Amino acid sequence: MGITRTTVTLANPSDPSLAPLDLVALVDTGAMHLCVPEHVAVQLRLAELEKREVTLADGSRREVPYVGPIRVRFRNRGCFTGAMVMGDEVLLGAIPMEDMDLVIRPLTREVAVNPDNPNIPASIAKGLR
Repeated sequence: MGITRTTVTLANPSDPSLAPLDLVALVDTGAMHLCVPEHVAVQLRLAELEKREVTLADGSRREVPYVGPIRVRFRNRGCFTGAMVMGDEVLLGAIPMEDMDLVIRPLTREVAVNPDNPNIPASIAKGLR
């Protein structure tokens, strides 16, 4: 499908005195989490909650800081999550995308709110029988 990038707003909900950051994020539905570079974590004064072990695309494993809480905004959508501190750009993975009910339009490679739920995010919250 190709590379997709979009602008997201990241903020520290624990410190409303800090200005939110509008940042371009690489969108990767094959990645699970939100990842932020160290300079973003520092600017937002995100607290390290724990260490996480991540497996990279080449199969290697690395221990990285997991910080939060962090508020993610995209258009009329938002979610609260944590983020792994790694890399040199923001990476928007599947968990925050699902939480905000976002989709990728394959033809244009644009991130969009789910057209089935344009006003508020929808989710499934029922168990299997």
